[in-house]
Amino acid sequence: MPFFTLLFVFLLLADICVRLWLASRQIRHVARHRDHVPPEFAARIGLPSHQRAADYTIARVRLGMVERVFDAVVLIGLTLMGGLQWIDLAVARLVDDDMLRQLLLMVAVFAVLGLLGLPFTLWRQFRLEARFGFNRMTPALFAVDAVKGIAVGLVLGVPLAAAILWLMAEAGAYWWLWAWCLWMVFNVLLLFIAPAFIAPLFNKFTPLSDPALAERIQRLAQRCGFALNGLFVMDGSRRSAHGNAYFTGFGKTRRIVFFDTLLARLNADEIEAVLAHELGHFALRHIIKRVVLGFAGALLFFAVLGWLAQQPWFYDGLGVLPRLDGPNHAMALILFFLAVPVFTFMLTPLASWYSRRDEFAADRYAAQQSSSNQLVSALVKLYDDNAATLTPDPVHSAFYDSHPPAAVRIRHLTTA
Repeated sequence: MPFFTLLFVFLLLADICVRLWLASRQIRHVARHRDHVPPEFAARIGLPSHQRAADYTIARVRLGMVERVFDAVVLIGLTLMGGLQWIDLAVARLVDDDMLRQLLLMVAVFAVLGLLGLPFTLWRQFRLEARFGFNRMTPALFAVDAVKGIAVGLVLGVPLAAAILWLMAEAGAYWWLWAWCLWMVFNVLLLFIAPAFIAPLFNKFTPLSDPALAERIQRLAQRCGFALNGLFVMDGSRRSAHGNAYFTGFGKTRRIVFFDTLLARLNADEIEAVLAHELGHFALRHIIKRVVLGFAGALLFFAVLGWLAQQPWFYDGLGVLPRLDGPNHAMALILFFLAVPVFTFMLTPLASWYSRRDEFAADRYAAQQSSSNQLVSALVKLYDDNAATLTPDPVHSAFYDSHPPAAVRIRHLTTA
């Protein structure tokens, strides 16, 4: 067996074993603390709510375990068992034009992945989320969202893929650098068009109708140096009982968006504190830093892909022929897309730590701009409403969680 194949299999097995070990730790830890509310939350969250959060967390983790094993089987089937090779041959029999053949190959592979993952998506939405009272989506709305998502993906993704494939074929040895530039431009354009043109395809956005709250938020945004161009309420309750708020866009499309479920649960002081946290990410330049890091990472990935695409062992090691009756740059993209998560999984704790560091900083900023007590009050309500466990396993949390555990986060806010 080629060395690259052995390395791929070893890392995939390590990925599965680590994930299952962490998941089992999370299940045991949450179950062990299911019948006792942590002292710092005892006055705010009742035992039934705490038990509901524990049961919800365990159910999600168990589903995730099954899904990860299934995904690994699919990955082996597509690569080492010859699935991609078979799809490529089938597409080649149907289409002669090289560009059209490669685009059709990419669409076919992503369609297969989407169809194979659909049962988990349906189970999560209509069984797990419904069991705990979160799902408000009807099957008809799910289908409409799926059709819209596919349409948007095709309209945006196919031209981008075609442009990258053309660069791979025509731009010479440094095609990957031009492709990276294209990728950056594409993502920057999305920042402009997504809030105004894409998001409204899926949700209804209406201006915030509470003038007192709107004025209060405007003053907060001014204090934070945030040039605000709109306050909107999103009909999140059509799909889920979960609540959230976020800011989005760039330049003149910059806006703050509230889930209607959030406005129904929090008072004005708590809403201001939550927004102060979100604006803290902006004021502390977390967003721009993450964008820069994302582009730097993309440059590294494109450079690695530019090298791997020329290595026959990359294709052979993942179960496909390097060439099939003509250019097959699409196969390099697909293989890279499938293999990268396996090779980068062990970097997850680093990314999680970096994100948690920013969350602590945004909390400190929010405490300066509003009220730490109101932020704590809002967070407790959100933890309760979203059935977020208050007792995660420390190792599992350190590995995965982008936000600090509830008790740690609130301790930092109350002792700052």
